[in-house]
Amino acid sequence: MSDASLDRLLQEVRACRICESHLPHGVRPVLRVSSTATILVAGQAPGRRVHESGIPFDDPSGDRLREWMGIDAATFYDTSRIAILPMGFCYPGTGKSGDLAPRPECADTWRARLLEQLPSIRLTLTIGQYAIRWHIENAKRNLTETVRAWREFGENTLPLPHPSPRNNLWLRKNPWFESEVLPELRNRVTNAL
Repeated sequence: MSDASLDRLLQEVRACRICESHLPHGVRPVLRVSSTATILVAGQAPGRRVHESGIPFDDPSGDRLREWMGIDAATFYDTSRIAILPMGFCYPGTGKSGDLAPRPECADTWRARLLEQLPSIRLTLTIGQYAIRWHIENAKRNLTETVRAWREFGENTLPLPHPSPRNNLWLRKNPWFESEVLPELRNRVTNAL
């Protein structure tokens, strides 16, 4: 494993066209990784704004996620420290109730190969149901139950709801998340960095 191997793999990822016919806004893989990163942010898929900018979490969701983590944008976007690897690398488009699910071809094709190139990861933040299902073998029946059971998944993995403003109602209904999980999240981020 070397930086050259990771660079070659990233070139392949950025040239990927596997699900192009399913992407109404075209192909634009958005991810940031390095072999030295100690935190993995495993999200869903880029939204419209991120698709346009090419910068992961360059939206209100990212603002909230950085606040939850207790870090500034400079730290969050320091690829040598934080890897941002969504389940789907390209914007899947919009459906009736928000963005469509990440294209499954992406994780099936690239995820394991990329994770092999990230040997320094000490903390994985699984954001949303797709990332949780992929990364947490013993996830609970639904997102709420899984996030509520965060203590069961060890020191190196922390399940989170998506930080989207669309989840404001979920956050209001689950005040334990702010009082119990966010302090632990900030502590783990500090330790991993």
